[in-house]
Amino acid sequence: MNRPLRHVAVFCGVLMLALLLRANWVQFVQSETLANDENNLRVRIAQFAQPRGDIIVGGRPVTGSREVSGADFAYKRTFRQGAMYAPVTGYASQAQGMSLLEKTYDDVLSGRDDRFAFQRAGDILTGETPRGGDVITTIDPKAQEAAYKGLTDLGARGAVVALDPRSGKVLALASAPSYDPSVFAGMTFKEGDRFKALDSDKGKPLANRALRETYPPGSTFKILTAAAALEHGVVSDINASSGAPSPYPLPLSRNTISSEAGDAVCDKASLKTAMQYSCNNVFLDAASKVGADKMRETAEKFGFNADVYSEDFGDMLATKSLYPAKLDRPGTALTGMGQGSLTSTPMQMAMVTAALANDGKLMQPYIVDELVGPDLSSIEEHEPRLKSRAVSEDTARKVREMMEFTAEKGSAQRALIDGITVGGKTGTAQRGVDVDKEVPYGWFVSYGEKADGASVAVAVFIDPTDMDISRADISGGRLGAPIARNVMKAALGV
Repeated sequence: MNRPLRHVAVFCGVLMLALLLRANWVQFVQSETLANDENNLRVRIAQFAQPRGDIIVGGRPVTGSREVSGADFAYKRTFRQGAMYAPVTGYASQAQGMSLLEKTYDDVLSGRDDRFAFQRAGDILTGETPRGGDVITTIDPKAQEAAYKGLTDLGARGAVVALDPRSGKVLALASAPSYDPSVFAGMTFKEGDRFKALDSDKGKPLANRALRETYPPGSTFKILTAAAALEHGVVSDINASSGAPSPYPLPLSRNTISSEAGDAVCDKASLKTAMQYSCNNVFLDAASKVGADKMRETAEKFGFNADVYSEDFGDMLATKSLYPAKLDRPGTALTGMGQGSLTSTPMQMAMVTAALANDGKLMQPYIVDELVGPDLSSIEEHEPRLKSRAVSEDTARKVREMMEFTAEKGSAQRALIDGITVGGKTGTAQRGVDVDKEVPYGWFVSYGEKADGASVAVAVFIDPTDMDISRADISGGRLGAPIARNVMKAALGV
């Protein structure tokens, strides 16, 4: 064989070897990944080849399956009160894929979970139509309705999160405006157009504001600043004068910051009085004295800079709330009043409130109580888990004393409930560079506790962009406190 032919033969041999290696790689190494890829049409057909199991709220299914004729997909997903529960269930669409609980627990809901192997074998022998398992949530339907109705009646963009402080159960998770997952559950062009319209809507109805959107938390963050100041010994007596002047000179700056309550009330006010009237100067001064590192350390113990859910929770993973590293003195001071480069989800501020209500212990939030097989047998139950010891019991008690005083005598009075111990904190957060043109956000956080120890922690976030409201009327106490009050009443059964 002459030299050119030998080179061609060797080259062809290398190509054949590469082809064989690639084929074996795809068949044996990538086979499972490709088989389960959501863009694989066979996967989607299998997902809707039989009735899916249900997502359960308060003992009743909020999802269903409807048989479809003349299509590759035998069943189509349906949703009850879809817009109210969309931030929990997510969607299961033949064309658009899946999200949230529908995606996270797809193997259970579709019946493909390996733990159902025996049940599937039995269905084959008996000829019965296979069915998926159920996902039983922690959501309280009355609390969820109160949260969603509060937002929609207000006509605002926003979110509400309610937690059981003792266990970490998510009792309500609402976002507005929302969407009905049923309207694009199928494969028709009309349903595709509906999804595109929702995706391009300026109100962002597909956004999960409770878990996936972050905002400056404003004055609600002052409860964490107070906790940091007490925990690190900057403040020992919540009734003693802070010595912080009002207006407050921002460190290393010619700028001064005032408070809406006025200098006469806030000048050198105690921490307790500052919480009552939301005096910026006292919390700016407290954060500056605590320092960037210890402020960040405390924030991280409450859940900042970390995943709310572990990776085991799949598509329920929340966006991280951030307390930035390497802040200078002015930046650190600004975080004391919940401004600057600080960002938080509504879920995160509910966690801060819940930890304080639970004597400083932060429980890992969870939204699924139990997974049930097609034969109604339990295959997995969630156990409450301590996420961190955020602050000492004494620190938590002192912050609660201030929050309860704020509810009784201060800006959180609209959240009071007869016969229930209530603590609260309002918040108004500036956004954008030109704060005079951008409408601020409204926040409200609170907890309610019954005499028997049952409790609930709530965070309400309001974006009034779409509301016909004057700037002077935008405040967490005015907009958010009534919603929080109704959610607490529903969760506590009063």
